[in-house]
Amino acid sequence: MGRTSDAREKILGAAQSLIELRGYSALGVAEICKTAGVPKGSFYYFFESKEALALAVLDEHWASQQATWTRILNSAAEPLQRLRRLFEETEAGQLAGQQSCGTVSGCLFGNLTLEMSNQTEAIRARLQEIFDAQVGMVASVVAEALERKEVTVIDTREAARSVVAQLEGQVLFAKLYNNTHRLGPLWANCLALLGARAPQESMAGI
Repeated sequence: MGRTSDAREKILGAAQSLIELRGYSALGVAEICKTAGVPKGSFYYFFESKEALALAVLDEHWASQQATWTRILNSAAEPLQRLRRLFEETEAGQLAGQQSCGTVSGCLFGNLTLEMSNQTEAIRARLQEIFDAQVGMVASVVAEALERKEVTVIDTREAARSVVAQLEGQVLFAKLYNNTHRLGPLWANCLALLGARAPQESMAGI
């Protein structure tokens, strides 16, 4: 059982790395299995199709990212501190990826949204669920900040959607320019989007 599980994890890991490097459409099952170091028959033992593998990759990546977001956004820190920490860890993750493979990989969800959302309904629907979950997590924090009168938004969910879109867009630019410094303006832009009441200078230590 352990060997079986190990083979599945190798396939998932290889698929994610290849998708981040080259995208989904260009990949074939043979290349994924070669990279994973498993026989081609192993692929179809675990996955009925390449689309099924992509969905599994999304689920695996989201489980990991959701755990990170939960740790940050549900911490005991003040709401705006939590949001800033989320941006900082996102930037650190992109920088680590760049140092590892030489290029900024961007966001797996964003990359697949651009490539696949109009091609397969199953992947589009899963990506929508993931982004909706992200928006919901951020909305809870924005609502806390609003209760504390630290922000001036009217609709916390729409504000959260703008924050997630800002984060996703800046990560896209970081990938495009292969430069994680593109993520630098995230915090100032977030404060502007949320209509933060406190002067930015007084929040410099957050």
